[in-house]
Amino acid sequence: MGKDIILKAENISKQYRLGTVGTGTLSHDLNRWWHKIRGKEDPYLRIGETNDRTTKGESDYVWALQDINFEVQRGEVLGIIGKNGAGKSTLLKILSKVTAPTTGSIKSKGRIASLLEVGTGFNGELTGRENVYLNGAILGMTKKEITAKLDEIIAFSGCERYIDTPVKRYSSGMTVRLAFAVAAFLEPEILVIDEVLAVGDAEFQKKAIGKMQDISKGEGRTVLFVSHNMAAVKSLCTRGIVMENGIVKFDGGIDEALHVYNSDSNDSVSNVNWSLESAPGNSNSKITSIKINPGGDFFNIENDINIEVEYVNFIDNHSVNVSISIFDDKDVYVLASPNLKRIPLEKGKYKSICTVPANFLNKGKYFCTVLLVGNNFEIIAQLDKIVAVELDEEGGGREGYFGYWGGVVRPYLNWENVRIQ
Repeated sequence: MGKDIILKAENISKQYRLGTVGTGTLSHDLNRWWHKIRGKEDPYLRIGETNDRTTKGESDYVWALQDINFEVQRGEVLGIIGKNGAGKSTLLKILSKVTAPTTGSIKSKGRIASLLEVGTGFNGELTGRENVYLNGAILGMTKKEITAKLDEIIAFSGCERYIDTPVKRYSSGMTVRLAFAVAAFLEPEILVIDEVLAVGDAEFQKKAIGKMQDISKGEGRTVLFVSHNMAAVKSLCTRGIVMENGIVKFDGGIDEALHVYNSDSNDSVSNVNWSLESAPGNSNSKITSIKINPGGDFFNIENDINIEVEYVNFIDNHSVNVSISIFDDKDVYVLASPNLKRIPLEKGKYKSICTVPANFLNKGKYFCTVLLVGNNFEIIAQLDKIVAVELDEEGGGREGYFGYWGGVVRPYLNWENVRIQ
């Protein structure tokens, strides 16, 4: 029995000219037109650089995507993962026909419903109910078909009380709830979901993931899912594509895809430094270095681990706050620790040090995300999995009754034995 391919991407590439809209100049447009009428290749397809945001580059042209090829079967749940700027959102916009590829083609069977950004496809002046009908009409459904699903959509979204209120008065969480319900219940053959579910609360995220599982397994529809929540990707997806700098680095089983993604995430980089000009941040404050001490290749579980963040504060009376989040190599969220001492600072250089106590984390590899927050909880810089540390023990270490001491954390806890009779 042959494969039932519902979506196929063939040689998809997308080129942008930095700092401009379109090609940017009339001369470039005329040059393209002149080559086209003579049956020759677009001259700007031969130039441009790889989409690597960590380098300055020399060309004004950048390939956001290059030669993307894959097929998706009916009923498959495909996870598309990669670092920020890898090209995931650009790919989804092309698949959703929001933007056109520079080269290549997309072949699909049936309707595609997309949830790419908060409020996408919604008219802020219309009520929630009116937007449901508007989106259904865009998908090619009749008013009768939409009405049959309306009660389910409203109930799932949890927006019953506000369904006749203009959407411009909704919070971002309410907007996402309603948008997801519309996309999921109006029965598209292909459902495309970008990172927007991160806006919703934990309860709704769990509900949304459950619904996506239902429509893929129970109803045989196809889901394309982009998220930085690897636990959600693993629980939902059967196959994964790892993207890096605009190309497909890996395409295969979801477990292997997650392994490739995590292996590439700053492999054992225990410190990073930036010059003041290139440092992440803004005109208020910048991070200049992140270090995990003690340094070296071996980090002993039985020693304290210090995470040091150095930053520069450029304005007086600025409450700069540093927080860290730690993930293991399976992308389990181990802990978050904000510095709760929000003290207004004067201009100058500062260092914040967070200590993870000895005998707390178990053996294994851990990644640290660093967040720099300013006044009014403004996010100045967010550096995902920017440094990594691998913990081990000398001499074999502790073992439990069944060998390896399991768990993400394995602290020494106080026990007391008391005779009661």
